[in-house]
Amino acid sequence: MAPHDRAGLLLINLGTPESAAPSDVRPYLREFLSDPRVLDIPSWQRALLLNLIILPLRPKKSGEAYAKIWTGRGSPLLVNTIDLAAKVRARAGATVTVEIAMRYGKPSIASALESLRRAGVDRIVVFPLYPQYSSAATGSSIEKVFEEAGRRWNTPYLHVVPPFYDHPAYIDACAAVAKPILEAGDPHAVLFSFHGLPERHCVKSDDTGAHCLKRADCCDAIVQANRNCYRAQCLATARSLADRLGVPEDRRIVCFQSRLGRTPWIKPYTDLVLQELPGRGIKRAAILSPAFVADCLETLEELGIRAVETFREAGGERLDVVPAVNAEDRWADGVLTIAREASAWLRPQVPVRTP
Repeated sequence: MAPHDRAGLLLINLGTPESAAPSDVRPYLREFLSDPRVLDIPSWQRALLLNLIILPLRPKKSGEAYAKIWTGRGSPLLVNTIDLAAKVRARAGATVTVEIAMRYGKPSIASALESLRRAGVDRIVVFPLYPQYSSAATGSSIEKVFEEAGRRWNTPYLHVVPPFYDHPAYIDACAAVAKPILEAGDPHAVLFSFHGLPERHCVKSDDTGAHCLKRADCCDAIVQANRNCYRAQCLATARSLADRLGVPEDRRIVCFQSRLGRTPWIKPYTDLVLQELPGRGIKRAAILSPAFVADCLETLEELGIRAVETFREAGGERLDVVPAVNAEDRWADGVLTIAREASAWLRPQVPVRTP
């Protein structure tokens, strides 16, 4: 096999602590929240917030939450990503080397790039596993890949897969997981809950400075000004997925979870929506989280445990939490489809016939 026939596929997810113990959660949170793309405030403010407020208190609380979802194999996010990579690897063929990395924690991006180098791979397709673009996740992961790749004398050649928020392969995989659950539960409302971001992140994504969050309909369609707006892409995902599932417009609710601090975050907030629904006569609901391709703390604990409790305490009868696509066969197929569309490096080699 010629060297130029080999290619790498690097699947990147956000990250996880190595265990639920506060001693492991603390360094993970430090790495995560030290990122200026995550906490985009002056460095001195970030240091004070991290060292005086977050790190003294949050590792214990977060560790308790992680402990509720930890599996015998470890972190659900890592396990699901490993299983997905195994299925993609089996489908990709002998000329493609598949590795995974976490932006924060292990396996690191640096270690994954080193594994690809040892495998003799110079051409790497980088696949951030975030359906919607955000500077805090996608942007940070891409920046880190280029930073680590740039440390090498022989820099690899990189091709980055763009966000896949409305790609049919992703929407179809999500719909396949959700459909039987919605049919069984017959919900009065279907919530599409996305990870939240501060509103300022959306505003900063608008190069024109005149569109994002400037009017109520700013996210009704993807246009030049909001093409990198996380909120606009989330709403596009929700529209595509709801259409695919046949959810009537009057039963669709888009909301945002996991807000932190007092600064305004994207609204409406998932927990407040869940508190209000029973009072409006909505006693049965289902909730999807299509910002996550792998089940993790935000889907399993925040939604699967706390959101269900919130809804019931408010008078709701049933809240069905739809799993992420994880390592479903249709999603493994979808990953390869999206990656191959993004780069010819991953397409099966076709022998050239001579006359």
